[in-house]
Amino acid sequence: MARFGLFLAATALALNGVDACQREHLTRRHVDGHTLKPRQTVDFPPVLTDAEAILVNSFDNNSISDWSYYYTHDDHVAGRNRGMAQWTADRWSENGIPSSLATYNVYLNYPVSHSLSLTYPNGSTFTASLEEAQLPEDPTTTWDNRIPTFHGYSKTGNATAEYVYVGRGQQVDFERLVELGVDLEGKIALAMYGGAFRGLKVKNAEAYGMIGAVLFSDPGDSGNLTIENGYAPYPDGPAMNPTYVQRGSVEFLSTYPGDPTTPGYPSKADSPRTDGSEVLPGIPSLPISYTEALPLLSALDGYGFTGEQVNRSNWIGALNVTYSTGPAPGAVISMSNVMEDATTDIWDAIGIINGTNSDETIVVGNHRDAWIIGGAADPNSGSAVLVEMSKALGRLLQVGWQPKRNIVLCSWDGEEYGLIGSTEWVEEYIPWLVETAVSYLNVDIACSGPRPEFAASPEMYSIATELMKKVIYPSGTTYTNGGVLNTTLYDAWYEETEGDLSVLGSGSDYTAFLHNGIGSIDIGAGGGALDPFYHYHSNYDSYHWMSTFGDPEFTVHKAIGQYLALLTYHMASDDLIPADLQNYAEQMHNFFDDLMETVEAANGTLDLGELSDAIDEFDGRVSEVKALETQAMEMADMNLLAVVNHKYRDWQRGLVSVGGLPDRQFYKHVVMAPGIDTGMWFRYAPVTYPGITEAVEAGNFDLASEWVSKTAMAIHRAADIIKT
Repeated sequence: MARFGLFLAATALALNGVDACQREHLTRRHVDGHTLKPRQTVDFPPVLTDAEAILVNSFDNNSISDWSYYYTHDDHVAGRNRGMAQWTADRWSENGIPSSLATYNVYLNYPVSHSLSLTYPNGSTFTASLEEAQLPEDPTTTWDNRIPTFHGYSKTGNATAEYVYVGRGQQVDFERLVELGVDLEGKIALAMYGGAFRGLKVKNAEAYGMIGAVLFSDPGDSGNLTIENGYAPYPDGPAMNPTYVQRGSVEFLSTYPGDPTTPGYPSKADSPRTDGSEVLPGIPSLPISYTEALPLLSALDGYGFTGEQVNRSNWIGALNVTYSTGPAPGAVISMSNVMEDATTDIWDAIGIINGTNSDETIVVGNHRDAWIIGGAADPNSGSAVLVEMSKALGRLLQVGWQPKRNIVLCSWDGEEYGLIGSTEWVEEYIPWLVETAVSYLNVDIACSGPRPEFAASPEMYSIATELMKKVIYPSGTTYTNGGVLNTTLYDAWYEETEGDLSVLGSGSDYTAFLHNGIGSIDIGAGGGALDPFYHYHSNYDSYHWMSTFGDPEFTVHKAIGQYLALLTYHMASDDLIPADLQNYAEQMHNFFDDLMETVEAANGTLDLGELSDAIDEFDGRVSEVKALETQAMEMADMNLLAVVNHKYRDWQRGLVSVGGLPDRQFYKHVVMAPGIDTGMWFRYAPVTYPGITEAVEAGNFDLASEWVSKTAMAIHRAADIIKT
């Protein structure tokens, strides 16, 4: 019996006899998936099969609004939301998908107290409130149990010192400061959000001898709907509220995610533990608003080097200051951060529909935890969509449908601290996942605006874009096809991207799946420069903001949910696993071209012939398996089709390097990974051929040559798996 069967049996017992028969995209290189192609013709209204029509018509934006209201009106910080986890499992079970909770015992920390003050050279002081304004129009922002501003996994400690503005806090920013002779040792870092994952800003500050870090959001990152352009701030208008503070984790996620104390294995009550120091900061950090950053930046004017003199991209924001480095003699920050350490339970809700082929599995997931009472966009737009999708799948089950492949629904806890719930679950079930998993479908922020955003493994691009054409989209530009006015999800997506799908790095719960060789997709919708500002990780990511500005009728939620349901259905039910390996081969060639440009820009010498040969071999094997696929479909040979499907299920396991990337064992995919100094996808840039690329950029051509061979070997392994 496959391990999945054992897991199902345990779940059935837990259910008391219920039958279980059932990513500010800042990039340094090309990371797009599709080669640009003309917009394809789209039928309108979309033509749907009977099963597709049941799924699409099962979605109700009003009930999605109800689910959103539930998820956004209670504390659901990781480790404090068991009731919400059980509620989720209960809703799925009611809809015909037997569900229960998987528990992990993990290290977290919670805020106790904090303070920040600036003492000027003349002895006067400015004291920051470190709070967001309470808004009577937005009730949850006024609740007594609202969550303080803080950084998850931040270090308890005090720091008093002069300070230096370090731009976005990336490695290149610190290198520029050193080049200019700015004294960093023993100072406190003041950094602007954006460009890199926040934990890496703190990591870089610590590495350069700084003793604390303060991070702020700049109004320059808020698009065109700004106060300066005449727009009222939230709650009266669409502009950024001046007291907005971005919470978030400062774990060093580009090294490894998950419970910092149990790297590489599941975190249970009796698990052995490390101190986590490899990925946890050793200095305190605090997030603040731009209103409270302004006095700190102003005090540096006239000291050190101005932003123009630093001459670094994205260094200067939109505030009326010079964005000078400092330090300013006698201008001293005093900061305190007190956190409560806890080793505590978290809960993943897991729902299961058995397929007729028990050795093939589709996993669909969204995280449930948030930094605040709300989390209407991140993550609970996705949580609401999953509840509604469970209803849609349940209606298909009621008319006798059973998928060919197992479907596992997952509501993860602990994502915000460091992808914990998904990582620990994958670490526990990795033997079964390696045997059976076809793909992982992720919806995190289903909606923070009207513009579709997708990133995926290249083999999923074709099915991903084809199914966009089957969903009527409620927002965006309309198009005319044959004289019929129409808007589809595909049209809206193409208008935004011109046909490009982004590469996955990290940043959400697909990470542990992808880096164990399981193809993945991340879907959602966000805002652009002319859309209401989304207050990420803020008290203002609330039901009131969503129902007033983000998606007032919850129709974008509905469309994203319909799309996810169709994608789940086809991935689980099509006779042929819809994997486009031809596109993957094409993208590997495109990534190779990018790599050659990187090598050339580094003025080094690197023999890439071994990698080029491996890609060519993979290309040839793809043609062979494609011919076998055609033969199996034309002959309706189910045995031959099973052979092809298993190759399509397994081939990406070959792209996993057993020892992981240099100095970060968790990340094992040789074709794509989060940037070591950027961190994630969508908010932060991924890297292609990461073992080679980052060695080249570091000037280590011996290591780059070693990784040319390792990457080529992995591609050869993938080619061998699809060999016919």
